[in-house]
Amino acid sequence: MEAHNSSFSTCRSYLRALSQTPSRLARRAFSVSTSYEEMSRIRARSGSDMRRTLRWYDLVGFGIGGMVGAGVFVATGKASRLNAGPAVVISYAIAGLCALLSAFCYTEFAVDMPVAGGAFSYLRVTFGEFAAFLTGANLIMEYVMSNAAVARGFTAYFGTAIGVSTAKWRLTVNGLPKGFNEIDVVAVAVVLLVTFIICYSTRESSVVNMILTVLHILFIAFVVLMGFWKGDWKNFTEPANPKNQSGFFPYGASGVFNGAAMVYLSYIGYDAVSTMAEEVRNPVKDIPIGVSGSVIIVTILYCLMAASMSMLLPYDTINVEAPFSAAFSGKSDGWKWVSNVIGVGASFGILTSLLVAMLGQARYMCVIGRSSVVPAWFARVHPRTSTPVNASAFLGIFTAAIALFTDLNVLLNLVSIGTLFVFYMVANAVIYRRYVNVGTTNPWPTLSFLSLFSVTSVIFTLIWHFVPPCKSKAFMLGACTIIAIAVLHIFHCTVPQAQKPEFWGVPLMPWIPCISIFLNIFLLGSLDGPSYVRFGFFSALAVLVYVFYSVHASFDAEEDGSFGQKNGEILKESAESEDPSLKV
Repeated sequence: MEAHNSSFSTCRSYLRALSQTPSRLARRAFSVSTSYEEMSRIRARSGSDMRRTLRWYDLVGFGIGGMVGAGVFVATGKASRLNAGPAVVISYAIAGLCALLSAFCYTEFAVDMPVAGGAFSYLRVTFGEFAAFLTGANLIMEYVMSNAAVARGFTAYFGTAIGVSTAKWRLTVNGLPKGFNEIDVVAVAVVLLVTFIICYSTRESSVVNMILTVLHILFIAFVVLMGFWKGDWKNFTEPANPKNQSGFFPYGASGVFNGAAMVYLSYIGYDAVSTMAEEVRNPVKDIPIGVSGSVIIVTILYCLMAASMSMLLPYDTINVEAPFSAAFSGKSDGWKWVSNVIGVGASFGILTSLLVAMLGQARYMCVIGRSSVVPAWFARVHPRTSTPVNASAFLGIFTAAIALFTDLNVLLNLVSIGTLFVFYMVANAVIYRRYVNVGTTNPWPTLSFLSLFSVTSVIFTLIWHFVPPCKSKAFMLGACTIIAIAVLHIFHCTVPQAQKPEFWGVPLMPWIPCISIFLNIFLLGSLDGPSYVRFGFFSALAVLVYVFYSVHASFDAEEDGSFGQKNGEILKESAESEDPSLKV
């Protein structure tokens, strides 16, 4: 691009660009691209291509490694003690089904458009640039903050495993404010080591992840076997205190669903697998097996862990913070060493979840760089390693800097509100893309349906969480359910699909994506107030960045001809240029 054409070449150019912000927003904010454009011209902005070396078993490994972190050791205890009791096994099965439905939505996009951008690219081809940037920016910030917290968590779990206090691993600086005064060099070393691995090679990253994941699964298998061996079947139905509710469902059906909402957080991580799509050898076959297979395997592991813990202790005696470790550390019959083994297993889980999350965040940033809404420097793929080195190194150093001194209040068992929001958006996007062809289909019936269904889901969620138990509550919940099903059925019968996927699509459209929409809204309703404050702050910051930088950089790229044909031309180019060879 010529310097005089850039909005940032001189101070005068930038001020002139700012004066044109309203018109540029109108032109760029809702501009959409096509699958072909994402896989050709936009991908070419990275220079070298990412090497296609991954197979379905690599994706299964990444999915398991990303989901089965240390958080499951905590989430299981909390859900059982506070919500579901021994029926936490059913809670995990329900949550696993929910995760599978959401994974289907990701899979349809990833097979049709195997690029590294994940949800950012999916939203960009449906709802436009601004919606994609807003969700992508929130997702990256949540990735960085949670990865920093996970790295600091590794120090704590590893210390427990070898019997060394966390205080001995961290250096306290008295001059710094509380919460920022514990220097964690181990966390920094772990983040930088993982950064080096993901920069070096995706193939080698998969090998490292596979080794750590297998070790972690072996530790989980050990914990499960110990639970079944040392446990008692009567703990499935009898509490320790006879005054407490007994039976397999001590908190009833509502407790099971509340438990499912809590443990669903343990399934977060499969979305990072979709960012590997550009490096998969056979996307049509490998992505559906990899994503769905990892969710199914993790569901089985979680159900076995929940059953093991329910046998080990009565639900009303479970330690909510460390259920498995506490169950064995309190024993005086020579089994205290098992808690140390659990610490080792949790440490491996932390490393795999950190590795997969850092792979995902780098690829998100790479593709956001391709779209020019952040500097194109982030989009560069190294010709020798075939990895997005710039994005990986930048985010790795940023994560390490936060992990060094910040004691983030982001617990391992809490989902990021940004991640759930992205899941919600992707479910909406897969419906919109099936029923709307840009330039030829009237989008308002679909948009009206999605809005009405979301509003009904929000009302249901508010009633569930805030209306006290009574007969009228059951009536209101039933009324919302009937309205939602009726709206969905009317839409299904009256609005035809504008296009169907060529290779793999979500079955039972639009029922499955709508269930995913409802579940994500329901889970969003279970999050605490500070999560919404953080999400609002990050969103406001992202809007400012978009208004003062991204929209102008994107406008410059369109003027330069890098991308960004008018919406009316999209369908024509897509029809003329679609090349199936790009998808396999």
